[in-house]
Amino acid sequence: MKKTFTFAAFLLLASMMILAGCGGNGAGASGEDGKMKIIAAHNQTSPENPYQFGMEEFKKVAEQNEDIEVEVHAGTLGTSESELVEKLKLGAADVVLVSPGFMSKTGIKEIELFALPYVFDSYDHWETVVDGEVGSEMADIINEKSNNDFKVLGYWTAGVRHYYGKEPLESVDGMQGLKYRTQTSGAVANYWEQTGAVPTSVAWGELYQALQQGVVDASENAYPYFVQQNHHKTDNGKYITETGHDYTTRFLLVNGKKFDSYTEEQQQAVLDAADAAVKKEREVLYEQEGEYKQQAIDDGAEVNEIDRAPFIELAEPIQDQTAEENGFTDLLEQVREQK
Repeated sequence: MKKTFTFAAFLLLASMMILAGCGGNGAGASGEDGKMKIIAAHNQTSPENPYQFGMEEFKKVAEQNEDIEVEVHAGTLGTSESELVEKLKLGAADVVLVSPGFMSKTGIKEIELFALPYVFDSYDHWETVVDGEVGSEMADIINEKSNNDFKVLGYWTAGVRHYYGKEPLESVDGMQGLKYRTQTSGAVANYWEQTGAVPTSVAWGELYQALQQGVVDASENAYPYFVQQNHHKTDNGKYITETGHDYTTRFLLVNGKKFDSYTEEQQQAVLDAADAAVKKEREVLYEQEGEYKQQAIDDGAEVNEIDRAPFIELAEPIQDQTAEENGFTDLLEQVREQK
């Protein structure tokens, strides 16, 4: 009797799981009202983060199609990009946002182009690239090399990244020996090692404490991100030098196989929503950069500019080497030509 009950329970559980995945309220499934449900997720938990504004705009425009319902998750499906991409591949999420740093770990090496220090010199340059032929070609590469697991819906930004630390930078020499919270592998780490810094890994949620306790001497990020976390209020974060070393790129992705299963009307609704979300997220981010810079100053942080030419000179050979190793020399040249 015990074995019979266990087997029956197993069958019941399996049936419930199948129903949940195929006909319940999971990602891409139809709800009780018959609408197609889209799960859209990012890894930031602050309601003021530009990602959230972009996702809410995606929801608003997509739901203009009466057959679509969008559920937005701000960090609630996972605060690491690896979790979100895994959920996208398994069908537990339909639309997610990820960075080049993580995407390159999937084996799509061309994505390193968008992570190179000083590859962009302004937002105008960045937009020209990602909204033009290079962005279109990169989207095709991602889709093809992922076997249609990933389809790019648009390019978002997480701002322009600057140095902030225990003392202001006056020159590249100021990086010498600094325990610097940044990527610890790849072209980014290689670049900061060339400046003399010591790339150090600290989880984002632990960085405030690491700055406060001197675990790291400095870090780098965009104003809306590090000021929202009060990093500028720590002794090792209050001096901000506008190095402008990375105009960041983020990929808004949908599972390509899932997208192909939508009706033409649903596909168009998703594409229209993605276009609107791109505009909204960038608009909010650009506004917030000025607002949070001023907040940092009002809170007592000190901001200084620096001659970026020596930093750029260090970056160019690393750009060339990375492009050659990963097969995107032609794309890099197109980016440079569009400055």
